[in-house]
Amino acid sequence: MAEFSFDVVSEFNPAELTNTLDQARREVGTRFDFKDTATSYEQRGDVIVIESSTEDRARAALQVLREKAARRQLSPKLFKAGDPKTVGKGRGQIEVQLNAGINDDLARDLRKRIQNVSSKLQVRIQGDQLRVVSKDKDTLQLVIKSLRDAEDIPVPLQFTNYR
Repeated sequence: MAEFSFDVVSEFNPAELTNTLDQARREVGTRFDFKDTATSYEQRGDVIVIESSTEDRARAALQVLREKAARRQLSPKLFKAGDPKTVGKGRGQIEVQLNAGINDDLARDLRKRIQNVSSKLQVRIQGDQLRVVSKDKDTLQLVIKSLRDAEDIPVPLQFTNYR
């Protein structure tokens, strides 16, 4: 009998993130409540730095970023915002960490969750992804449903490489 499998990964499209940042910059530049606030978005590797005239304006700029990301199908779990800080001359700054990739601890936790669905599943951790193998397609669909329904997974998950 044939075996079926899929991979569980956590990644995002960098082009979509760039488009999201461009749209957020455009909206902040045209909105009246951001007039004369010199609000900026800067991406530094896996961190987005939002800076504005006050902490409240920085929080509002973060909300604009999240709205634009949702419209471009980027998961809200992708953004892990830090606390607003005051930097020079009372300006507000928020550092937003990009949450992508499955680390070892999360991989072990996901493996346990998947094994709880059915003990007949084989789960292999392959670097930053998990391979789930079963002889039954229905069991694999149950795994996907249970992982999608889980609210406490800190990263956005995608399911790829169906075989």
